[in-house]
Amino acid sequence: MNQPAAGDPAPEPFTVSAVLPCLNEELTIGVCIEKALRSFTELGVRGEVVVADNGSSDRSVEIAQRLGARVVHEPVKGYGAALHRGISESTGSIIVMADADDSYDWAAIAPLVCKVREGYDLVLGNRFKGGIRRGAMPGLHRYLGNPVLSLVARIAFRVDIGDFHCGMRAFTREAFRKMQLRTCGMEFATEMIANAAHQGLRIAEVPIILYPDKRNRPPHLRSFRDGWRHLRFILTYAPDYLYIGPGSALLIVGLALELLLARGPVTLAGMYVGIHFMALGSMLTLVGFNIISLGVLAKTLMTQRYAGLHSRIVHLVQRRFALEIGLIVGTLLTGIGVAIDASIAVKWLAQHGASMDATVHLAFVATTAFVLGLNLIFSSFLLNMIVAEGPRSRS
Repeated sequence: MNQPAAGDPAPEPFTVSAVLPCLNEELTIGVCIEKALRSFTELGVRGEVVVADNGSSDRSVEIAQRLGARVVHEPVKGYGAALHRGISESTGSIIVMADADDSYDWAAIAPLVCKVREGYDLVLGNRFKGGIRRGAMPGLHRYLGNPVLSLVARIAFRVDIGDFHCGMRAFTREAFRKMQLRTCGMEFATEMIANAAHQGLRIAEVPIILYPDKRNRPPHLRSFRDGWRHLRFILTYAPDYLYIGPGSALLIVGLALELLLARGPVTLAGMYVGIHFMALGSMLTLVGFNIISLGVLAKTLMTQRYAGLHSRIVHLVQRRFALEIGLIVGTLLTGIGVAIDASIAVKWLAQHGASMDATVHLAFVATTAFVLGLNLIFSSFLLNMIVAEGPRSRS
């Protein structure tokens, strides 16, 4: 590569970078590049086309280079890996990404770029508002997969986006840096929106049209495999809904049953509520507490992994949590359990091993307190280790 002579001004960065992930797209890569270049002219901006090749064995790279695109190579397979490489090596202050199969119209990027210029950090296309041409999207994706996954993601990440999986997007370089994207597969698209929402970035949508792709082979997308990967990501990175909510509900119901039945069976609306419900209450209490504990650990780990991510629970933990408090409360709960069990044992011995059925409910309370205490003690040690580690260093 030629180096600028001493004293020469540094080359001005491109204003807009078009990034296309590519894996054997020789039939369509050329027309996509030509459309992108034409869009730059119509917008009156300086631009570059970056093709992120993911191991093509056809003429894709040759065609791209002949048309003036810059080709970068990503050996790690995956949609996200290719895009991450292409975006990282692009130079524009605004980046536009879309597939290289001509299903997204690269000649129609102006609405996305203009929306970014208005001050939005991330702008997505919405295919359901713009239009989906016949044969462009399988019915399973159009009427079930995309709507359901988008609904789940909207709830999980609290962001009003109608089409989470549209591959045509525009964003600023600074926004991309803040997103701290890590995934390599198709879930890269969901991670982008999730992290943008977590970081408080401004997100918008514009209608776009989806066309049938021009490939002569099956698409890289695999419906159930990639759908599961998206759902898995959504659930994993939404600990409030995966852990905290369900865990709290189970804990509340479990504690209510234990308090109701601690002194023995009761009759409610003419129905006998006895030891079986006490066992259920103990189980729900223990399971609920463990799920909440895992949720707090998950949220703490997320804030360590993604700089700038905020959580009220984690903020409270970091400011108020001390290992000693967890150990004291855990020891008290364990002690209560041991004391109750010991008193029952003393009474049993005093009665020379007579039947003690009347104390079974109390024994469940003791067991619950004992297990909760031990869980709290060991969870406190783990949480202390995570909090003490602090945010991970990043390059």
